[in-house]
Amino acid sequence: MKGAGAVGDTILYADDEPRYLRLVKLFLEREGYEVLTAGDGRSALEALGRRPDTALVILDMMMPGMDGLGACRAIRSFSRVPILMLTALGDEPHEIRGIDTGADDYLAKPFSRDLLCARVRALLRRARAAAPDVLSGGGVTLDTGTREVAADGQPVALSFREFELLRHLMDNMDTVCPRERILDQVWGWNYEGDPRTLDTHVKSLRRKLGPAGGLVVTCRGVGYSFRRGIP
Repeated sequence: MKGAGAVGDTILYADDEPRYLRLVKLFLEREGYEVLTAGDGRSALEALGRRPDTALVILDMMMPGMDGLGACRAIRSFSRVPILMLTALGDEPHEIRGIDTGADDYLAKPFSRDLLCARVRALLRRARAAAPDVLSGGGVTLDTGTREVAADGQPVALSFREFELLRHLMDNMDTVCPRERILDQVWGWNYEGDPRTLDTHVKSLRRKLGPAGGLVVTCRGVGYSFRRGIP
């Protein structure tokens, strides 16, 4: 049976131990979550870049190459997604390192299915409570739950990237968002395509917003900003 409130949530789990990957994936899928898996920190970052709608990230601390701490640090440079850190080292110094790096919670191996799922539910509840469901400014409203956008009361149809771009700008309303941070947040930390794609998406977003498109302001040489004032 699917867990209450779990339908539609995507969880990314990175661990170099195949047995844990299989077990945790099974545990969480039985609760109704969609589970993405990765074998190391770098693969986890790539997966998160492909799925920026991921609701929760679970990282094993000890992995080859980029470990959980490195992956956590990298994720925190562009995302506020909840992070649960796992480790076989159940001592306080490692817990402190994980929390200081940006993890939201910590769980020592071995753990029970019930404890893991309880921690996951708690982190998702906290994330939903902290994030506003609707962002609004200058006559533009963006519903993060339904992914609906309206300008001056009229619905606006946006592509996935346009929606994520507008959400990032409105989430940092009246603040200059550097180009690099926008690309990291919306396209993924490892995006290596043409950086001018951002300008193309901004142009399209402004056009679709109509008169309210003027709220998306170019900050020359730095990036873009969404200003809540009248365009």
